[in-house]
Amino acid sequence: MKAIVKKTAGQGGLVLEERPIPVPTSNEVLIKIKKTAICGTDVHIYNWDDWAKRTIKTPQIIGHEFVGEVVEVGANVTNVSAGQLVSGEGHIVCGVCRQCITGFQHMCANTVGVGVNMDGVFAEYTAFPAKNIWKCDPQIPLNILSILDPLGNATHTALSYNLLGEDVLITGAGPIGLMAVPIAKRAGARNVVITDINPKRLEMARQLGANLTYDVRTEKINIAEIPNMLQGFDIGLEMSGSAAAFNQMINSMICGGKIAILGILPVDSLINWDTVVFRGLTLKGIYGREMFNTWYQMTAMLQSGLVEDIQKVITHEFFYTDYAEAFEIMRMGESGKIILDWS
Repeated sequence: MKAIVKKTAGQGGLVLEERPIPVPTSNEVLIKIKKTAICGTDVHIYNWDDWAKRTIKTPQIIGHEFVGEVVEVGANVTNVSAGQLVSGEGHIVCGVCRQCITGFQHMCANTVGVGVNMDGVFAEYTAFPAKNIWKCDPQIPLNILSILDPLGNATHTALSYNLLGEDVLITGAGPIGLMAVPIAKRAGARNVVITDINPKRLEMARQLGANLTYDVRTEKINIAEIPNMLQGFDIGLEMSGSAAAFNQMINSMICGGKIAILGILPVDSLINWDTVVFRGLTLKGIYGREMFNTWYQMTAMLQSGLVEDIQKVITHEFFYTDYAEAFEIMRMGESGKIILDWS
């Protein structure tokens, strides 16, 4: 089979090469990949930043966002059958630690990441643990099904707190931040405001229903111009990974406000802890998706009309052999989600 492999250390280093079709174990299924999507994690691997240097062992097939068809099941597999359309949870957990056995698998300390700590799904076939399979609704478009992983990040983050009647600030209009906009609106948020430094992505946010957008290079959040909001934001969703954006969020929160943090901030980030303490703010880190509550939530939203919004976040599609061009566009920051077609 053909696979996209991070062949060598250093920037770039991606090659399309022949690999053996994997043989599923007794607890795995073999999937024929139909569509995959490029994630920010894949770009980190391409760029070979400090995180990638510490984490990735080359050569390795990358990628973890996918949809495909099951073509073979292992001897012990009973939850899925050949011919079914599936995606999968890319965090493989141990199942025996305290977090796993008490219903908090998404916090498993022994998590193994598909396409990060093991071979990924940027290939014509993948062998995937049956326990991590999500059976897809075939009425949902394939492109949408290929991005359930990041949509799950947006869903987990946005629905960490009750948004009904609340004013919400999102920092970062990357694909996940953009997807959080219509989710927050559907969850009953009164005002959804988003900040970024990319005018094209801010325009996408407005198309997705953001009440106000701010280009923080030239604009500051103005509480006075946000309808019916007097003191500050009730809920913050940090999606940017920017210390400056996070500080702006902290300074814009109401007393007792709650913040969910998905963006990975630099290790040397400084924030105003006085504000956190004196305003009684709650900070919650978000990692991945709740297994599998988040998958049920986002599927239900897609079945009830979210598809139309999420389709707007997908801006490019390439045949998988054109992966190099796809990665360059993604790295430029001028795109939403980019799909690779393996069909």
